[in-house]
Amino acid sequence: MAALPQPPRIETVDLGHVRGGEIVSLLREEVDVWRQRLYWDFRSSADLVERFVDMRALLGCGLRVDGELVGYSYYVCEEHKGLIGDLYVRHAHASPATERALLHATVHTVSRQPGVRRIESQLLMYRDTRPAGAYFPMASQVREFPRLFMLLDLTAIDFFPPGRASARFLLDRWEDRRSEEASQLISESYRQHIDAHINDQYRSVSGARRFLMNIVQYPGCGTFQEPASCIALDAVNRRFSGLCLTSIVCPGVGHITQLCTADSARGEGLGYEMLRYCLQNLRDLGCRSVTLTVTEDNLEAVRLYERFGFQVLKRFAAHVWEGFRY
Repeated sequence: MAALPQPPRIETVDLGHVRGGEIVSLLREEVDVWRQRLYWDFRSSADLVERFVDMRALLGCGLRVDGELVGYSYYVCEEHKGLIGDLYVRHAHASPATERALLHATVHTVSRQPGVRRIESQLLMYRDTRPAGAYFPMASQVREFPRLFMLLDLTAIDFFPPGRASARFLLDRWEDRRSEEASQLISESYRQHIDAHINDQYRSVSGARRFLMNIVQYPGCGTFQEPASCIALDAVNRRFSGLCLTSIVCPGVGHITQLCTADSARGEGLGYEMLRYCLQNLRDLGCRSVTLTVTEDNLEAVRLYERFGFQVLKRFAAHVWEGFRY
């Protein structure tokens, strides 16, 4: 009688035990997936992952199936928080079981880091789209926030008509000297906002300052585009009233990294006017399409984006773990 086939051996390892050369083909596949599914050039991020893995300097977990490296995750810790930056499993091995094994290992590893009381993640390449349930790591401590990745085909639109806010507000190109005002605006505009539950940097001026620096100075959200980013000033008192920031994530593809308005400007159509400004300038820079992410329950923002013609390209989830102790 023939022996029964053995189930694959799935194991997770510390990313520090993974050799730099092992992860190269895995990252190449991920680069292709980001480009095909999200119109996003992931190469700069992949290069950084490869470099830091080779230096044994990246915190995270590797996933092996029968000894072969088929997945990885990484995270960073800052003060009280751990942020899961990425989690990817090779297509041939992606399943709820393998993804779950890697996510469980990652969450539990982060939760044991000294001083960490909160974990945040927004994993665009996580394929298991079921709502978080009993199978989810630390299920009693997790909150889930459905998110949308949206795409606009700029070639299908000839003209964006001015909105009703065009006379009340003055739009000007972004300048770095406005960073402190922008940080204060972000913190104020996200007070009591659902996104402040997803990203706690929105809850303070210092956190908003770090968030803004990450957008402007680092490539995680693409290459920042100052010519296509704007601020809004009240035409009467010159009060800083809004901002819209953009990046290029792939040749011909722009991305809206931030759009917010002051409480005093809500309901005046300023979001429409700033988005119109940025889309026009992204098109002038050669962009044929534009992407963005938005929380599904942020209905006002979703309606604004749909008004311009943005369509849902992918649904994913943000997760936040709190209330755990080790």
